[in-house]
Amino acid sequence: MTLRVAVQMDPLETIKIAGDSSFALMEKAQQRGYSVMHYDVKSLALDEGRLTAWAAPVEVRREVGNHFSAQERRKIDLVKDVDVVLMRQDPPFDLSYITATFLLERLEGQTLVVNDPASVRNAPEKVFVLDFAHYMPPTLIARRAEDVREFHARHPGDLVMKPLHGNGGKAVVRIPADGSNLGALIELFDNAWVEPHMFQPFLPDIALGDKRIVLVDGEIAGAINRRPGAGEFRSNLAAGGSAEATTLTPREEEICAALGPALKERGLVFVGIDVIGGQWLTEINVTSPTGIQAIDRFNGTDTPGLIWDAIERRLAAMRR
Repeated sequence: MTLRVAVQMDPLETIKIAGDSSFALMEKAQQRGYSVMHYDVKSLALDEGRLTAWAAPVEVRREVGNHFSAQERRKIDLVKDVDVVLMRQDPPFDLSYITATFLLERLEGQTLVVNDPASVRNAPEKVFVLDFAHYMPPTLIARRAEDVREFHARHPGDLVMKPLHGNGGKAVVRIPADGSNLGALIELFDNAWVEPHMFQPFLPDIALGDKRIVLVDGEIAGAINRRPGAGEFRSNLAAGGSAEATTLTPREEEICAALGPALKERGLVFVGIDVIGGQWLTEINVTSPTGIQAIDRFNGTDTPGLIWDAIERRLAAMRR
């Protein structure tokens, strides 16, 4: 199948090609003979029902500092000129992100958008996961300090506090068991974010790693274990964590089996879930998942190829 692909993502100049999943997907698309275009989400325009973007045909290559070339940008019609849109811009998951999903949703039945924009909008990483709360550590989403202190009293020990719509481990903080900085941190978070915040007991098993498991159309594609760096409790690679090869525990396989059908039904083709200590599900990443290059390096697999296979199947089914 020959496809015309438009990738909605951050500027290509900013990516680190050794680990960037969008780069790997674009590279594999080229190897398959697809044409690839890049555009910034800010260039989306809906003109009397016609959704357009200001896009440039691009070619990527594995040369650090010279990893892409782009032709002149032009206005493209996301129905007439495109078969597939990859929605790959990084969060924050804010009104700008949500608005983009509303616009892309108008392509339904005409151009395939991956991941499905309506499902992305309705499945924020730290909210969708609550549908599977029986696999999660005890969790509170709240804004009032009194609610947090009641939760802390039921779960004594250190707490972890996270922005509800954060990403990459940013602003994830550890609150000591005595709660000495709890009030100040709630004030800080309240000033920075209008939504409630997430609280969970600190899991000592984080020292053993935080697994990123990638599912493609609901099926396990592979996993890596991410360990915190020196002086850190966050294991995110963006926060200084390191990756290592891993296998899945029976509990992790059970989690994936439970999630898989829901992900496939929602059109969430490329998903990364996070599991701590082999048993605690913490996030379901659907906006701009990462990790496939590290998985493929350790396992000798071809996750971008699996993703494009799934996209081709979905596109063929849509066109029947």
